[in-house]
Formats: sequence, structure tokens, C-alpha cells
Amino acid sequence: MTESTHDTSTNTEIFSDRESEVRSYSRNWPVVFDTAKGTTLTTVDGDEYLDFFGGAGALNYGHNDDDMKAALLEYIQRDGVTHSLDKYTVAKRAFLETFSSTILEPRGLDYKVMFPGPTGTNAVESALKLARKVTGREAVINFTNSFHGMTLGSLSVTGNSMKRAGAGIPLVHATPMPYDNYFGGVTEDFQWMERVLVDSGSGMNRPAAVIVECVQGEGGINAARAEWLQALNELCVRHDILLIVDDVQMGCGRTGEFFSFEFAGIKPDIVCLSKSIGGYGLPLALTLFRRDLDEWTPGEHNGTFRGNNMAFITADVALRKYWSDDTLQNRTLENGRILRERFSPLVYKYEGKLELRGRGMAFGIAFLENPELAGQVMARCFDNHLLVETAGPSDEVVKFLAPLTLTDEGRDRGIEICYEAVDHVLAQQYV
Repeated sequence: MTESTHDTSTNTEIFSDRESEVRSYSRNWPVVFDTAKGTTLTTVDGDEYLDFFGGAGALNYGHNDDDMKAALLEYIQRDGVTHSLDKYTVAKRAFLETFSSTILEPRGLDYKVMFPGPTGTNAVESALKLARKVTGREAVINFTNSFHGMTLGSLSVTGNSMKRAGAGIPLVHATPMPYDNYFGGVTEDFQWMERVLVDSGSGMNRPAAVIVECVQGEGGINAARAEWLQALNELCVRHDILLIVDDVQMGCGRTGEFFSFEFAGIKPDIVCLSKSIGGYGLPLALTLFRRDLDEWTPGEHNGTFRGNNMAFITADVALRKYWSDDTLQNRTLENGRILRERFSPLVYKYEGKLELRGRGMAFGIAFLENPELAGQVMARCFDNHLLVETAGPSDEVVKFLAPLTLTDEGRDRGIEICYEAVDHVLAQQYV
């Protein structure tokens, strides 16, 4: 075996010299990470950081869960199939059986499961293609401040202007509509949308689908109300439009229930999952849809890495370990309540300057007057060994996506660090 010559120093020169300028998170956290466990990331020089970033939602169960790791190592040790495209494997069968019995059947969801490729944007692309194929229509309605992925179809239904500009070509066949509370509650949410759908003079073609996030992550932790989602679902039914829920970042328990739409009592026609569905941070994506929508011909949508068997192994463990009862769900809802309660004094102290957002463990602190303060808070948190990111159209929201499995001690320490950072930054600005 060739001896490893990997650099274990704090040197970052190779990254700035060789890695593309497109890198982003590393600019905010310029240290070299080496190991990770639970909610802790450790650098090569032994410094520990509390992780409230959670792989941008890919690590709902934390880093290196012992049970998932053991199952994965055993699978690799026995030479279990790693790459299989869409061939039948023992690992895929176990995952599908567990996903059906643990997630779909208890919720009365009779979805077919498609493996479109390993990432969230693969799931969104396949959802858009299927909706257009089934309906024979081209247009898709999306929402302000939405984010659905970085490939062209997903970008076309994304609201962020900077990310859209990266496409380099016109992004067409999508019509943005106002997300919940976009007008601050001063107008009836779907009045204009319904009018243009029924008005033959509006110039709007009847869309194939509506795509929505029940909580907008990258858009600023904007949480839709249950009644808004219910009204959207009813509008889609009235006009024979398919409803797609993008649950890539907010699914797998992030908002409390496994799916972010459950609290509203709706059943979307198509659902996109990725990120934490792999359980261990391994790439995996699913596109779920009603049985009658399964009009694909063999190979019509495919991908070389749509059969990630190692992710099937860890996903199967994650579902059985965390979703066989409602313990994790209840803890997530309780932690979300605690986060809002603990940060509320700052909202009162700096009246009109802050807003708390989110649902469950999708939590955000929005800076209403000075968006740049969120970045200062993120930097101060990093200096005190807490990882948080920013979100929103102007990066005005400090965003928490901490692992759902964090301990009370880790939760309280993260709150303490971030509370001090927010208070310090605002005091510098206003006091």
C-alpha cells in the first residue's frame, strides 16, 4: 500500500491556488476541518466548532452516527454492491421496504419512488419534466424568494437574481407569484393568481404545475402558514394543476414532521427529497409522485449515480432509528419552541430591528433594517466556534440548520454564542 502524503497542517494555500473562485462557505470559515462527530467539527489543530450549519440541511442526524457508520462499514467489508445504476440490489430493496412501511404507509401516501440522480436539483428537474410530460403544458408557477437548484430547469423556477444570472441564457416557461406574506398581509394572497388563471385575456397559459417550498430555506427561512398552503392546494385542484413540494432542505424532519407539508394536511402530487434522506450525508435524491402520474418510458430520465447503494444502507438505518416513533419529531418541535423563546428578548430589546422566522428546527433571525449585520453576526459566531450561515435575498437572515439530534447542552451553548453575537452587533449599531 502506498504511504499517504496528505498534508495535515493548517496550510490553506492549495485551496486558494487550485480550487475555483466559486467556493463560498470556506471563505466564511477559513480553517481546515479534519474530523466530525455529532454536532462538532474539529480542525487539524484540534479546535472544535459547534455545527449549526448541518451541511446546509444534509446532516439532520449529525455527523458520523454510530449505527449508520457500523452498517455502512459492514456493507463495504462484505463487498456489497456500490454502483448499480437502477439495477435491483439488496440495499435498494431494504430501503424501499423501510421507506414504505415507516414513512409512506403511516401517512396514507401511495407514492411511486423515482431515483433521479444524487442531488436535490436532479429531483426538481425530474419533477418539472414529469409534470410537463403528463399535462402536455409548459409553464410552471414558482414563488418569490424561492430556491430549487442550480441546473437550468431548477434555476428557471428559482427567485434569486444572482443565481439566475449564472445561467447565461434566458430562463423561460416559469411565472413567479407572491409567496405567503409577501405583501405583509395587506392583500388576499391568491386573488391575483386566480384571476389571471381564469381570464382569457391575461396572456397566461395554464401551467403544468406549481412548485413551492413550505419553508423557504435559502430565501430567508420564510415559513408558509397552513391555511396558505391549503388554499394553494385547493387552487391547484380547481384548475387541474399539479402541486410539487420541494422538500429537499426542509424534509426529513427539519420542521418537525417528516415532510414539511404534513402540518397543513395536504398531499402534494409530486414531492422532491434529497440532502438528509441519505442519513449520513451521502448523496441520494428521491422524486415521489402519485401512481397515476408514472408515465415515464424506460430510461426517459436517468443518471449514472442514481443507484447509490451506500446511501440506501445509511438511509435505511436512519429511517428505522429515528422514524419508528414520534420521539425525534416531538423533540424537534420543542427545540424550535425553545429557540424562539430564548431569542425573543432580543426582538423586544431592539424593537423593529429583528424578526424571528421558521418552523421546528428551521430557524432564522432576520435583520430588518441593516442586512449586512447578519454577516457580522455570522463572523462573530465563527470567532466563538459556532458555525451558522446567512440566507435571504440580501443575506439578511442568520440561519440555523443544526442537526436535529443535538443535545440540550449543545443547543444551549449555540444559543448563548449567537445571542451574544446578535446583542453585540446590534449594540454597536444602535446603542
